[in-house]
Amino acid sequence: MDTALQPGRIEYPERDGKPVGETDFHIAVIFYLRQALALHLRDQPNMYVAANMFLYYEEGNPQAVVCPDVFVVRGVPKRKRRTFKTWEEGAGPCVVIEVTSLSSRIEDLGNKRALYEMLGVREYFLYDPMGEYLRPALRGFRRVGEQFRELKPAANGALRSLELALILRAEGDSLRLIDSVTGEKLPGLDEAVDLARAAQRRAEAEAKRAETEAKRAETEAKRAETEAKRAETEAKRAEDEIKRAEAEAKRADRAERELAKLRAQLQGRGKRP
Repeated sequence: MDTALQPGRIEYPERDGKPVGETDFHIAVIFYLRQALALHLRDQPNMYVAANMFLYYEEGNPQAVVCPDVFVVRGVPKRKRRTFKTWEEGAGPCVVIEVTSLSSRIEDLGNKRALYEMLGVREYFLYDPMGEYLRPALRGFRRVGEQFRELKPAANGALRSLELALILRAEGDSLRLIDSVTGEKLPGLDEAVDLARAAQRRAEAEAKRAETEAKRAETEAKRAETEAKRAETEAKRAEDEIKRAEAEAKRADRAERELAKLRAQLQGRGKRP
């Protein structure tokens, strides 16, 4: 057997050596999709997201390769890969997104579409950020049986991904992903960092406010304690005054009785013959 055909001896390159040329528009969309999907699916251990990675789909044939702009695979662990081989993973992409252009239109709408259909991809989306040829700029296909059927967009041009539970919507030269449950836009990495920093600033402000409130409460407690001690002292003083007044009253009463007794005695002596 020719060693070049032995699977263990076959090399599956990580790149084809050709220069990669993309506009800022295309790179921005690809980066956003990769980051936003990774963040969105971070708590799902068996949902893998990749971008611009060689995907080999036929064991023993390194020519059977495609490089999707962004793809998602269900049922495989999250880990870093150099390439993706379907026979080793036991799965292929469930969703593919191509950020297309005039120069890649034939490949994206022709060969790649047919290939993804053959590989069992459930949903295939194309986005033309510069509006060079796609009308509308966002198109999508969903697998029905063994073939793709084009999705009908909403009035605003948005498309729904059942596989990802997301809505894809073109906004200017950007493609945004929207949570179909909450209606919130998925942030990219930069936006997530900004949101995290804003949340941290809010938390720090709340912590500072809570600390101020705690100090104020502590001051109020000390003031209340001082007032309570003063009230206790005043109450004790008043109690002492009452006791002293009661003692004085008792002494005055006793003196009055003694005086009355003395008067009676004097009166008795005056009546004697």
